[in-house]
Amino acid sequence: MPLLRPNRIGELENFDRCGWALSEPCRTYHDAEWGVPVFDDRKLFEMLTLEGAQAGLSWETVLKKREGYRRVFADFDLAVVAQFGDSDVERLMQDTGIVRNRAKILSTINNANRILEIQANESSFSDVVWAFVDGSPIQNEWDSLMNLPAQTELSVRMSKALLKRGFKFVGPTICYSFMQAVGLVDDHTKNCFRYKANRSGQI
Repeated sequence: MPLLRPNRIGELENFDRCGWALSEPCRTYHDAEWGVPVFDDRKLFEMLTLEGAQAGLSWETVLKKREGYRRVFADFDLAVVAQFGDSDVERLMQDTGIVRNRAKILSTINNANRILEIQANESSFSDVVWAFVDGSPIQNEWDSLMNLPAQTELSVRMSKALLKRGFKFVGPTICYSFMQAVGLVDDHTKNCFRYKANRSGQI
């Protein structure tokens, strides 16, 4: 499914959206990315990092720091991030462009290494995560945001599997948010223009 072209986002000013995406930067992210299937390991790494960073914070806060994350984590180049050492961690702890949480920073470096291990010994991180939905997005039918779960049986399974592989900050709630973000699950509510567009293939 293609991304929404940036020059079209302005045309959607009056469209109905999921209730969490009514202001920037959440609105643009919702319109162009949320729920769009992602198969690139580098992009998957970015979203796993951002979802982990969100723990205890709002998604709006994390999105506002997204460019900071791309800057300090080498645009999520796995090989580069995997080599970060103690001096890099201390440097990042002083950078206001990201969430300055040591455990979250260390988990990003750790997770880069875990993905590289998967790439070296199996196929791709994409194949691992998409196997949880048999390679096809789950399209839910929610009437309201109040119906959306914080986690599911499937996200619990993913969490356990990733933890077993050595990943960090991959609890069931983070995993479900990750699944929503990268399109394993389509949780746009029925009133949202993306719900209709995703099913018709128009966007």
